[in-house]
Amino acid sequence: MKVLVIADIKPTRSVTELVASEAVDLVITLGDLEYADIASLEQITHIPKIGVYGNHCFPGYMQQLGIFDMHMHTWEYGGLVFGGFEGCVRYKANPYAKMYTQEEATALLQHMPYVDVLIVHCPPFGVNDGDDPAHIGFHALRTYVEEKKPKYLLHGHTYPTKETMVHHFLDTKILYIHGGEVVSLG
Repeated sequence: MKVLVIADIKPTRSVTELVASEAVDLVITLGDLEYADIASLEQITHIPKIGVYGNHCFPGYMQQLGIFDMHMHTWEYGGLVFGGFEGCVRYKANPYAKMYTQEEATALLQHMPYVDVLIVHCPPFGVNDGDDPAHIGFHALRTYVEEKKPKYLLHGHTYPTKETMVHHFLDTKILYIHGGEVVSLG
């Protein structure tokens, strides 16, 4: 299955062009996107669109663009089960931002069932995360990956270098996305 994944910044190529030229089956957004950057997704109605919000998102744009909000939901498509978790670790007070304490994330994720593809904004702790409070990963996501072993985890939010980027953690393939990228799942 070919998937267009978008995170954090506007893709360098037109979204509609990417979907058409790459024969994309599904669009996934991973947050920290502005409506104007991906507004052309509204024109794409022939394939499903799913996503999670990031910590810098204004709520509501996914619904306007026909993107199903996957936060704490599961969905089956193309023989794979997808699940999602929004936001990042709370590093400042902002009632509008999608941010959770480590404890809140643990409470939310403790009953998340197995999924093949976990789509998140912020990565698991110790996997492509940073040392600063704004970019540290969720302990609960790390535990989820260790225990449930999804096939894939897709994330944005952080800035790993080529030298430090993690592509596999245990049995899970890690896909870090910054911008727009077409990937194969399955």
